Amino acid sequence: MTSTASDSAALAAPAHNDAAAGPAVALTIAGSEATGGAGAQADLKTFQELGVFGIANLTCIVSFDPQDNWNHRFVPVDQQVIAHQLEATTAAYGAASGAPSVLDTVKIGMLGSPATISTVAEALARSAFENVVLDPVLICKGQEPGHALDTDQALKAQILPLATFVTPNHFEAESLSGLEITDLESLKAAAVRIHELSGAAVLAKGGVRLAGPDAVDVYYDGETLEVLSAPKVGDVAVSGAGCSLAAAVTAELAKGATPLEAARTAKTFVTAGIRNRVASGAPFDALWQGGPR
Repeated sequence: MTSTASDSAALAAPAHNDAAAGPAVALTIAGSEATGGAGAQADLKTFQELGVFGIANLTCIVSFDPQDNWNHRFVPVDQQVIAHQLEATTAAYGAASGAPSVLDTVKIGMLGSPATISTVAEALARSAFENVVLDPVLICKGQEPGHALDTDQALKAQILPLATFVTPNHFEAESLSGLEITDLESLKAAAVRIHELSGAAVLAKGGVRLAGPDAVDVYYDGETLEVLSAPKVGDVAVSGAGCSLAAAVTAELAKGATPLEAARTAKTFVTAGIRNRVASGAPFDALWQGGPR
């Protein structure tokens, strides 16, 4: 089935399956981004806006260097510290915890090193999350190319097979699919290919990088292919848009939405956030998660 959804889609989402249990719970395993525009900070704000209790387990500390073309300063969190965070979180809210609000949905953001990828992959395999949303951050600006390549390969080998939903941007979709993406049809082909490789639902983002008046993304889950389209808001990517999109998908899945419903809501949420973006002294704007309000 092929159809098209627009920015006018409603933000309302299904209630969590058991209203008496309290809010749905979602975990983000991601990096801290110092300016607050992306990373775990963006994820938690998105969860809160969408009515989900958010938890963040940090994998790295990222800050921009204003003296070096705003490249990233990247500091990994110690592996034992990452493992301890994941242990505490799953003990408190995991399926075996006895908690009324069970944690069964996780978003994977910036991991940043093969060692961290292995640590997180082991935790995911033990916890058996129902929903694993992967925002496949393949490159951290400022990293050495060789290190970034090792990280990319480890992510594809160890995390991608565990994902149930993947949200690659234009570059990441080309890398994961092995296809060049120049237009909507090639974006569709990439989404299909990534699904074939992973078995996950895919929301491949064209964003502002494809020509035309609309920012188009492609959803594909093996049966349904849907183009999600909204008028472009400017022609420059906004910090935190990708993080917030994946986090919105995560929040909606945690509340019981279907993957397609989650994708539609996330597209509308992010479009409103870009429209109401936050300016700063950095050479980029940040998405405002309160934009839909």
